[in-house]
Amino acid sequence: MPKVGMPLVRKPQLVQAAMSVIDRVGLHAASISLIAKEAGVSTGIINHYFGGKHGLLEETMREILRQLSQTVTSHLRQIPKTEHVKRINAIVDANFVGFQAENKVAKTWLAFWSYSMHDPQLKRLQRVNEKRLLSHLKIELNTLFTPEQATVIANGIAALIDGIWLRGTLTPEGIDADKARFIINDYLDKQLTFYSLK
Repeated sequence: MPKVGMPLVRKPQLVQAAMSVIDRVGLHAASISLIAKEAGVSTGIINHYFGGKHGLLEETMREILRQLSQTVTSHLRQIPKTEHVKRINAIVDANFVGFQAENKVAKTWLAFWSYSMHDPQLKRLQRVNEKRLLSHLKIELNTLFTPEQATVIANGIAALIDGIWLRGTLTPEGIDADKARFIINDYLDKQLTFYSLK
């Protein structure tokens, strides 16, 4: 029987181990035995806490999403609610800096993206993340555009975030937050100009 309080230690340890193994060998080759070895525990511990590999992968995805949500919230807290473009930049930054930009996290994200197309639970988590991003963006964009325009632009920014993030993950240089911010600001400026001329 595990000691009291051990889940608080073991679960994050196993999530980190899962990301490290996925980084090294990919999602499909990330077996329970490799993850257990990486964490320095028996395979039975993974089954005990997560019910197997799928449960651990789901918890890993949840942890990445929690970290992203906390980063977005933290960034937004630092900026006055009247500074809408800066707040959009804060949302963008949260997707490209810190935890999200770590190599093993980026590779895990990428693996989950492809895996979620065929797994209903992971697909649901991906949709939650997408809705959260669009919601944050629309809150700021609704102050600058009509609701219909804000929806279109929010989807455009989300697509840019995903595309820039994907390219950054697949290149040796990695993710460039400054470049992402520049591209998205350029897009936003063009939208502001376009709609102001209508």
